[in-house]
Amino acid sequence: MSDSAVIILLLPGFFLSIFLFIEIGRRLGIRYAAEHTAETVAVFGTTQTAIFALLGLLVAFTFSGAAARFDARRTLTVDEANAIGTAYLRLDLLPATTQPPLREKFRRYTEARIAVYQALPDIEASDTHAARAVALQGEIWTDAMSALRENPTSLLLMLTALNAMIDITTTRSIVLKTHIPPIVAVALIVLTLACSLLIGTGLPPERTFGVLLHTFCFAFVVTATMYVIFDLDHPRVGLIRLDYVDQALFDVLAGMK
Repeated sequence: MSDSAVIILLLPGFFLSIFLFIEIGRRLGIRYAAEHTAETVAVFGTTQTAIFALLGLLVAFTFSGAAARFDARRTLTVDEANAIGTAYLRLDLLPATTQPPLREKFRRYTEARIAVYQALPDIEASDTHAARAVALQGEIWTDAMSALRENPTSLLLMLTALNAMIDITTTRSIVLKTHIPPIVAVALIVLTLACSLLIGTGLPPERTFGVLLHTFCFAFVVTATMYVIFDLDHPRVGLIRLDYVDQALFDVLAGMK
C-alpha cells in the first residue's frame, strides 16, 4: 500500500482524535475551573491565541508547498510531452532509411512514459515501466548517434532535443518522490491536537447541541483541510488528480505516424 493511501485511510482516525482531544480538554476545563482567576484566564487566552496563530501559519505553509509541487508536476508533464514531440519531429533531419526504427522506438518510449504515471499508486508497476523507458532511451540515443554519423550537420539540433527529452525524466522522477517532510506532517498533526485540547478547555460543562455542532464543525473543517493538503501532494490518488494532464502525452503519441 502506498504512503498516500495510508494517509487517506488515517484521516477518519484523525477526525475522531480531534473529537477526543476536545472532550479531554472540556473535562480538564471543568475539573480545574475553580482555580481560574481573571489573570490566569488572560494569560491562557494569550497563549491560546499564539498557538492557534502558529497552527494557521503551519497550515498555510504546508498548503502552499503542496500546491507548488502540484503545479510543478503539472508543468513538467506538459514540458515532457513537448520535449518528446520536438525530438520526434527532428527525426526528419536523419537519413530516411534510419527513421522508421527510431519512430517505432519513440512510440514505445512514449507509451512507457505514460504507463509510468498511469500505474500509480502502484509504485512497483510504475518502476517497471520507468526501467523500460530508460532502456528505450539508451536504444534511441545509440541509434540516433549512428544515424548522425551519416548526417553530422544535424548533430547539434538532434542532440539538444534528445538531451531535453532524457533530462526531464530525471526531474519528474525527483518531483514525483518529493512530498511534505514527515517532521512537518507530524508537527501539523500534533499542533492540531494541541489546539483541540485548548478549545475543549473553553467549552461549557453541558453537552448542548451548540457545543456538539461547534466541535463537529472544527473537526470536519480541519480534517478536510488536511485531506486537501495531502491530496494535493499525492495527485495520483484521491479526488485531486493529474490524469487529465497526461492527455498531452497521449496527443503526442497520437501524432506519431
